[in-house]
Amino acid sequence: MPTEILMPALSPTMEEGTLAKWLVKEGDTVASGDLIAEIETDKATMEFEAVDEGVVGKILIAEGSEGVKVNTPIAVLLDDGESADDIQSSGTANGAAAAPAKEAKEAKEEAPAEAKSEAPKEQAKAAPAAPQGADGNRIFASPLARRIAADKGLDLSAIKGSGPKGRIVKADVMDAKPQAAAAAAPKAEAAAAAPAAAPAGPSADMVARMYEGREYEEVKLDGMRKTIAARLTEAKQTIPHFYLRRDIQLDALLKFRGELNKQLEGRGVKLSVNDFIIKAVALALQAVPDANAVWAGDRVLKMKASDVAVAVAIEGGLFTPVLQDSDTKSLSALSAEMKDLASRARDRKLAPHEYQGGSFAISNLGMFGIDNFDAIVNPPHAGILAVGSGVKKPVVGSDGELKVATVMSVTMSVDHRVIDGALGADLLKAIVDNLENPMVMLA
Repeated sequence: MPTEILMPALSPTMEEGTLAKWLVKEGDTVASGDLIAEIETDKATMEFEAVDEGVVGKILIAEGSEGVKVNTPIAVLLDDGESADDIQSSGTANGAAAAPAKEAKEAKEEAPAEAKSEAPKEQAKAAPAAPQGADGNRIFASPLARRIAADKGLDLSAIKGSGPKGRIVKADVMDAKPQAAAAAAPKAEAAAAAPAAAPAGPSADMVARMYEGREYEEVKLDGMRKTIAARLTEAKQTIPHFYLRRDIQLDALLKFRGELNKQLEGRGVKLSVNDFIIKAVALALQAVPDANAVWAGDRVLKMKASDVAVAVAIEGGLFTPVLQDSDTKSLSALSAEMKDLASRARDRKLAPHEYQGGSFAISNLGMFGIDNFDAIVNPPHAGILAVGSGVKKPVVGSDGELKVATVMSVTMSVDHRVIDGALGADLLKAIVDNLENPMVMLA
């Protein structure tokens, strides 16, 4: 029986993607693990491997197709002895995948009685093409297990797989009870209905009508910009932000950095102020461990290591690659890793695990001449440090004398669900102390 190849979820936040390039053609034989396509997500272009073996019987989605929903059939694999004719008679989602939007719209407008009679059949057909649970995690199951689960009305997310790496196989679904699907249905419906409660802004047509008669260029949103818009809107609507501000005197750090760079010149290492900021934040999270945490819906996860995310601007958006275990790495190691991550971020070559996770973030706009600003917390992080430029300012020294110093303004945006005011103040003080006494960071 033909096996569908589905649009994969290459990251937890991916809902749709662009099928950038096919690496196989109809008639090619593929094995599990072979590269078959390049998929462009909201963050990067990634290679997609086959999970089953067979012959590519039909490609359902053409190269360059945008907005392909996760779990949509994109191709069909044939087993030994099968032909392209078997695709039409097998009842796979080929027809559904190839159907244009107009046909889908007409199907919605059919008579209620007809809709009721057809709905169960369509749901049964669609069941094998659902490799994700209600929580968004991908479910790995063999094609045979998916088909049996569909026939028995089983919810694969409620079944524990006994195959390699937890994959669900035939034996798992043969012994499972159909009630699992019924129990999971209300949860799935509730999860699907939740976004509908969010307040909607003016529609695209309403906004366009406001500017009738005015010249403008319409810019199409790519996947990255859509994701940024959705996540940051969610962040400002759901995270109770508060803000803490401090000025940091950089003269000691700049002098220390200059001395270190002279000594490291032979190794080709040049430390930036941002490298010191990453290290200062990482050590501060260790000094104030209650602040090294993330919000997890109904609980707080206190992290052991300091995994620090750093915002990197790229054309059309930004990445926040994560430097794991930043507290244990040397300044030169952090500098090299940051340069590598930033370079690959600009080329959109980061793997999902390199820009997901972390408990705290840094956004530095000082190189753009920005004195200070407020950043938005990126969930599930508990905070983000917005860093401005270092500028010469008159300050009063500890001896009461007026002097000129290089001062950098920072603002820490904090999720009040995780970090309270006094705890946030302790964390920011630890960051300031590290930067104003940089030699301490090497102790």
